[in-house]
Amino acid sequence: MTYTNWMIKTKRLATCSCDYGCPCEFNGRPTRGFCEGLEAFEIVEGHFGEVRLDGLRGAGAYRWPGAVHEGGGAYLAIIDERATEAQREALLTILSGQEQEPTTAFSIYASTIDKDLGTVFAHIEFEWDLKARTGRFAVHDILDASLEPIRNPVTGAPHRALIKLPQGFEFREAEMASSTFWSKGELPQDYKNCYGFLTYTTYGPYGILEEHSYPVTEG
Repeated sequence: MTYTNWMIKTKRLATCSCDYGCPCEFNGRPTRGFCEGLEAFEIVEGHFGEVRLDGLRGAGAYRWPGAVHEGGGAYLAIIDERATEAQREALLTILSGQEQEPTTAFSIYASTIDKDLGTVFAHIEFEWDLKARTGRFAVHDILDASLEPIRNPVTGAPHRALIKLPQGFEFREAEMASSTFWSKGELPQDYKNCYGFLTYTTYGPYGILEEHSYPVTEG
């Protein structure tokens, strides 16, 4: 199949209801039996065909009743209010997995969603510092998430941890963090000190473009 020529270099933040590390990353069951959380990204550089996507942001809230691969998920998409009509259409097409191989991130996740909660166009606050392992994203009266370093339970010192997945479809390498987040509406959530990650990953129609993604270990 021939896909539209597209690429997005992203700064990404994500949180979920699992304990640090997230069993899902190791093909285990979710910590609480279900999976829910929030995510956000900022496009450092990107395009969809001739449509430029540089600087735009996206976010979302999600929930699966069991493990992600078992399906039954619900998802609320949030798109940067600054996006033009063409940019909105491009971003929603990418996120829907319609222009990506079935074995790649957006296509895989989209295939597990049974309940589309629609799309909100809003201002998305976004802060991201990969080296410091800190970040925050928020959409007024809908969701808010903050990430900080995991702390040593004895000394309180920052505890650095990485997940490296040589064949990962969502990222190859990410900094682990401690997340605190909430959301309102059809997917109400409220968590503290749960799994979170920060990554700089580039995606295209055939998956991760490693030559354009910066390994965390190289700064």
